[in-house]
This record gives sequence, structure tokens and C-alpha cells, in this order.
Amino acid sequence: MTTSKKNILKSRDDKTPLFFEEITEEKPTSQKFKLANSDSTCSWITSNQEFGSEVLRPRIEPWLTALFQSEHLSLLLGSGLTHAVHQIATDTSLPGMNAVTFTHYSNEIEKAAKISAEKSGRDTGNIEDQIRTASELIRGLEITGDEKYKYIQKDLKTILESFSKSILKGESDLISSDSSKRETAFNYLVSFLMSFASRTGTRDRLQIFTTNYDRYIETGADLAGLHLLDRFVGVLSPIFRSSRLDIDIHYNPPGIRGEPRYLEGVAKFTKLHGSVDWINTRQNIRRIGVPFGAEKIDPYLKTPGLIEDDVLQLMVYPNAAKDRETSAYPYVELFRDFASATCRPNSTLISYGYSFGDEHINRVIEDMLTIPSTHLVIISYDDPLERIMRTYERLGRHAQITLLIGPHLGDFQTLVDCYLPKPAIDKTTFRMAELLKSRWGTESMEQDKSTPNSDSQEVSFL
Repeated sequence: MTTSKKNILKSRDDKTPLFFEEITEEKPTSQKFKLANSDSTCSWITSNQEFGSEVLRPRIEPWLTALFQSEHLSLLLGSGLTHAVHQIATDTSLPGMNAVTFTHYSNEIEKAAKISAEKSGRDTGNIEDQIRTASELIRGLEITGDEKYKYIQKDLKTILESFSKSILKGESDLISSDSSKRETAFNYLVSFLMSFASRTGTRDRLQIFTTNYDRYIETGADLAGLHLLDRFVGVLSPIFRSSRLDIDIHYNPPGIRGEPRYLEGVAKFTKLHGSVDWINTRQNIRRIGVPFGAEKIDPYLKTPGLIEDDVLQLMVYPNAAKDRETSAYPYVELFRDFASATCRPNSTLISYGYSFGDEHINRVIEDMLTIPSTHLVIISYDDPLERIMRTYERLGRHAQITLLIGPHLGDFQTLVDCYLPKPAIDKTTFRMAELLKSRWGTESMEQDKSTPNSDSQEVSFL
């Protein structure tokens, strides 16, 4: 008896996405796949042929290696990354953002949240839709002078407090998990991040964007020794600045004067939807010192300078700020960074674990693809609502899009082990390729390319 699971692959010169199934036998020796549709036309696999990662890797890894060396490289990370790392460490699912109930205007908020969710391609509204709707309702009632806004504000405070606890709970689960599993999870996270960040000093910095509120990425960067440049300046109480994005880290090589070079292991970092440790205080956005995995955020708000603040000032998108000017800041700056990083020639954007449910992000991606030299790589474990494939068809720029979707291609561990480039600046491989070419010539190299699964096949693509 066999069962199958579908994966979707489109890379290199594929004209259309390729659908293939995982074949699971009663006593499997290794993962095997076959085309989901026997009528599928594919230049590198036959309709009835069974194949494994040894066939997929030469199609995917060299292609991603080339894309990762684009002049401009951006990485968009969604909740799928957090779920994957949490699953490795704890063998359990991450707490989700389930809908909540308001004591006042509950039906109106739920109805408006559902409409907002449907516009984003989701069946039902989640807590983000409800927070957004409640924030708008509070502002409307304030304008009309209706005192009922205070009751909704009280509900919102309770909900935001519970929401922040659930985010911190996900961090706590990771840091308190079994030591061996936690080490495995962190090792995969470090390898994942360094596969993207390992760029030579002559290339533009990697730009990391995330819609997550947690600090999994920051923790992985700390472990990897990856220095993240964001808009915050300061040590004890970092403050968000609009004019600090171009700061970078350089060094002067010994014996060379006046020619500073980029320091390796540096990336620019933007949290598009805010963070669990960002607070709006005294007309400034500050990052407060909440330890990774803390039980709750309240104790860290009860300090001099923050004593008048509470979770209503927590900067998670969309927040419940008092006016639209404050509500738009700093998110307007963050999305401007996303647009300026991606919408330029010779730019590649890789998305992992992002479900394409945010229209404000999708709009920027659509604008990016109007530039012919840009490329979009979509990596996802699944596509349950078919939002990704609908977006792929709607965008129409199929030659500029690479797809790796499914429980095999989008699996975090499999992706790191088999398909992502080596997490290091591997100049030795480039030198080896040049040496082989000079010794045996172009003709010999072409013969090696035609040999399936040969070592020289991978080298020739680098």
C-alpha cells in the first residue's frame, strides 16, 4: 500500500511547474518520487520514472547558488520559519494566532475582520484582523466622542497582553526544549541564515525582511556571529531612526590605505510588522530589553521612563496607537525599505514560509517583477489555500519565478541538507572549477556535464 504527497517544482528553464508525488512504501529504503500526472512533459525526467533527491539536487542547488549571487539579494521570512525551527526542537506545533472575542461590538468586529481576511485570501479572520479592526473602531468612536471606545480599548489591552504571552511562549518552548533537539534546531537555523548571508564583500548586503514578531532570527544570527544592521541606534535603550539604514561595517586590510572593505558576516534586517520587544513611548519607538523566552512582557514595562506605558503601546502590526500619524510610523519606513531593496535591477527575492496573505507586501513584489532582471523564489512547505499558486498565475511573469513547494522541497531540514548553497564563502570551489577547466579544457568539462550525478556537474554551474 502506498500514499502520495504532491510537491511543486519550477526552476531554471522549466516552462511550467512540475507536480510530483512522494511514494511511501511499507518498508521504505529512501524517499522516492514520481510525476503526479503521467501526461506531464518534462525534459529531464520521464513520466513513469521514479527519482529521488539525487536527481532533484542538480536541478535546484546550482540554480539557487547562481541566484544567491545576484547583485542585490533579499530574503522574506514568514511564520513558516518559526514553525519549522519550533517543530525540530519540541516536536510540537507553534501556538497559532486564533481569533478572540471582544465584550463590546463583538459582532461588528468579527464581521469586519472576516471581510478583511477574505480580501487577503483567507477564509476566516485571525487576531491580526481583529486588532486592526478594533483599532480603527476605537479611533472612530474617539472622533465621535462616544465613551464606549474605552471598553474596546480595555478588551484590546487584554488581547494584546495574551498575544504577547503566546509569542514569548513560542520562544520559551524553544529555549527550554531538550538540549540535543535544541542544538539541532539552532544548527539548522544557523546554516539556513548563512546560506543567504555568505556573500563576498563586493556584493550588496543581504537584506532580511520578516513578518514575524518573535526573535528567532535574531537568536540564530547571534549564534552564527551574523551582525544585523537595523534602524535602531543605541545600547541600553535602542531607538528607531529613519536616517540610519546606510550605516555599515568596514575594515582596512593590512598594508592597504584608503580602501576600506566590507566586513563579511553582516546583513541588513527589517521586521515589517514590528516586534514583541518594540514599544511606542514618548513619541519614539524603542526596543526594550525583554529576554528571549521571558514569561511575560509586563515586568519589563515597569521601569523608569516606561512606567506610563502598557501593552497598548506594543508595536505589533497593526498596533493600537492613539492617532494615524503614530500608527503609520514606523511601518511606513519599514515598507519603504522593502520596496527600495527589491524594486531595482538585478535583484533576487527569496521568500520562505510566507503565505502571500499580506496585500501590502504582495503589491511590492508585483511591482518588483515589472523589472525584467529581477527574480522571485518561493519556498513553502505547503499551499493549503492555493494562495501561492493563484498569485503565481495572476502575476504572469512565470520566467522570473522559481517555485519549491511541498512537504519535501519546503521541508526546513531537507532544504538545508540538500538544496541550499553551502553556508560559507566557498572560493575554493570556484578555484577548483577554474583549475579543472584549465587542465582538461572546455570539451572535457562538457562531457562531464552530461554525466548524471557527477561531481564536476555541480562545479560547472558555479
